[in-house]
Amino acid sequence: MPIPTNFERPRRLTAKENAFQQIQEWIIDGTLKPSEKLNDVELAKALGVSRTPVRESLQLLEVQGFVEMFPGKATQVTEVEKDTITDLLPPLAVLQALSAELAIPNLTDETIQLLEETNKKFAEAIHDKQFFNALKIDEAFHQIIGDTANNPYITSLVSNLQAHVRRLFFHNSIVLTESSIQEHADIIRLMKNGEGENASSIMRGNWLRAIEEFRSLKN
Repeated sequence: MPIPTNFERPRRLTAKENAFQQIQEWIIDGTLKPSEKLNDVELAKALGVSRTPVRESLQLLEVQGFVEMFPGKATQVTEVEKDTITDLLPPLAVLQALSAELAIPNLTDETIQLLEETNKKFAEAIHDKQFFNALKIDEAFHQIIGDTANNPYITSLVSNLQAHVRRLFFHNSIVLTESSIQEHADIIRLMKNGEGENASSIMRGNWLRAIEEFRSLKN
């Protein structure tokens, strides 16, 4: 059987990275519920690792605001405060807007095509009301732009903030609408034309609109 040789080999994750990613995912999707107490022995057994990478992962998750550790007492999942969307999205919007500007000099025809194809998949997911799939595709769309911007500091900050966006999505604070389809298309067009300021403005609005939609749901 022919085996391709020019594929990108996945990076081997450490036990700590694997533990961190899985525990974070369980917190985000609600498998580990808000205020639930975490037992590092049970987590280590479930993940097939020692307690050390689990403890290190929990420490990092505390820094990121997903768990709260009480030395000598307990470690528990933090509560979900839906109103934090008003604090979360503005800095994320600024970083994503900056990424759109920084990506322009590095754009290729292949990148533009990939963005257009990704937005097409996003539109299909929205129209089919597959909203979690749409969320993942939306992340992929913005990740393409972030990767093209090639700024590791922005990438690191966005990754942390985006994880909280996913958690709020699972707790119904964030909704995805058809408006994002056209905004994505506008961002692609403006980036392709080298209109960094305008692309940045649309990108910022794309993220901040979710705050207004959240407020309208509350009223």
